[in-house]
Amino acid sequence: MRLACKKVFFRDYVFYVWENVYEPSEDSFLFAENLAVRKGDFVLDVGTGCGILGVIVAKEASMVVVVDINPYAVRCAKENAELNGVIDKMFFVRGDLFSPFRMDGRFDLILFNAPYLPVEFSERVSWIEHAWAGGENGRRVIDRFIREAPRHLGRGGRIFLMQSTLAGVEETLEGFAREGLKASVVAKRNLPFFETLVLMKAER
Repeated sequence: MRLACKKVFFRDYVFYVWENVYEPSEDSFLFAENLAVRKGDFVLDVGTGCGILGVIVAKEASMVVVVDINPYAVRCAKENAELNGVIDKMFFVRGDLFSPFRMDGRFDLILFNAPYLPVEFSERVSWIEHAWAGGENGRRVIDRFIREAPRHLGRGGRIFLMQSTLAGVEETLEGFAREGLKASVVAKRNLPFFETLVLMKAER
């Protein structure tokens, strides 16, 4: 039974957003507008939500694996892949960041719209709160992602990470550098109350 409560449009794509699943917002659309996928890329979309990024890149990618800790998000993303005609190029996994994958996994492109809001986090948060609750300084998940992602990146691979200035952009750039990756800011969008969304790219 479909649990969708909203319908979201982006260009020629349509997405159902179920209850308990993060609804695409300014960060999602900024990310989608600046996606750079190469034909034949093997892609991992971390924290897929309703699947918006994974579905969009599936057009050019050879295969897209989407993962989310939220079981409702995984099921919602699968429905949206079918709705947009890319179900045959996508694989759906429930898990926490890279925990479902072998250490020798090698992706050409890794995408992550991170939970970056400085919000206190506990193990009792709701499924949807996993999408934005970044802990006291907003970096609870971001720092772990930066440490783990390079081990799953192939030669010449790229990482795209979305976060807010509330979670410290310089810390992210420095974190990627410590892991041997060259990182830069590729897109920004100012929001009210002194917050800016920042999309970063890191590569070998």
